[in-house]
Order: sequence, then C-alpha cells, then structure tokens
Amino acid sequence: MADELQGAARADFCRFLAACYYEPDPSFVEEGLFDSMAGVASHVDGALEEASVRLGEAFAADRLEDLLVDYTRLFLGPVDAPAKPYGCVWLGTGSTLMQDSTLAVVALYEEAGFDLSEDFRDLPDHVAAELEFLYLLLHRENGGPPGADEARRLKARFLDEHLGRWAGPFTEALETHARTRFYRELAALTRRFLATEAGRA
Repeated sequence: MADELQGAARADFCRFLAACYYEPDPSFVEEGLFDSMAGVASHVDGALEEASVRLGEAFAADRLEDLLVDYTRLFLGPVDAPAKPYGCVWLGTGSTLMQDSTLAVVALYEEAGFDLSEDFRDLPDHVAAELEFLYLLLHRENGGPPGADEARRLKARFLDEHLGRWAGPFTEALETHARTRFYRELAALTRRFLATEAGRA
C-alpha cells in the first residue's frame, strides 16, 4: 500500500512540475500548485518536499512582472534564449527546432498512446510535454500488471534516450542564467526529481 501511495505521489509530482514550466500566472498560487507539490512530495522524499516548499516561497517572493520577464528571456528570446525548453536544442546540432530527436520522441509518444492536449500550443519536445509524458508512464507503472512492466520499460527508454539526456544541461543553463529565485529553484528541483527517477528506471 505504501509503494502504491508513493508511486501515485511521484506521478502527481511530475504533473505539478510540468505546470511550473508554463508562463507564470497568479493561478499557480490561487489553485494551490505549490502546496499540492509539497503535499505529494512528502510521500516521496523529505528533501523533495523541502525543495517544493522553497519553490513556492520563491514564487511568492518574486514579483510576477519579474517572473514574466525572466520566463520570456530564458525560454523565448527575443534574441537567443539561454535555456530553450526543447529537447532538440540540447540533443541536436545547433539551435534548430524540430530535429530528428523531436520526431523520435513523437514516435515514442505514439507507441505509448500518448496524445498532447489540443490546448497545448508548443513543440512536442517542450520540457512540459515531456514531463507530462513521464507523468503518464509513472501513473501506468503504478497501476500494476500487465501495463506496469511495459510502462517501466518505456520510462527507462524515454529517460535514457530523451529527457534524461538533455535535462541536465538544460537545468544547468536555467539555473545559471535565471535572474529570479523561482527559476533557480525550479531548475534544481527538476534535476533532483529526474535524477531520482532515472535511478528507479
């Protein structure tokens, strides 16, 4: 029972983490995003819970205008964004979008029966999309046989070939170039969570 609770908490945490990579909005606090993260993290790891609390505190301490400026500068540009949130930028050659690695992750999504929401208006290898996919795999892994074994296999492959390969350099760039505490905390928390999941694969 404890393993099931922890498995469900890991999946939920992953989904909450994905939400943090969308444009910062007051609804993050209004809808209890950070309280929810800390709540589920308490079932996974004490250090993850503490890091989630720090993330929420950082969001509250930073002005929304500063967060929006940092989000735009880090992820979108206007010239050369230092922490582009796309796998292909970190796995491919140069900063061109929609490279072979993008098509490979889309093929893996299809193999797992994962469809991006119609509301999702970004590239399929955006960090939020890849975290949503990891959420799905963790959710299935926690569901028991026969789907759990296949989900575990796909998760190991996904982390080995995709998200696990580029999350390190991406989060390092995010932490280095962020001007707000929130994005530095988010980078460290993402790196910690994914390292833990890679260790379980």
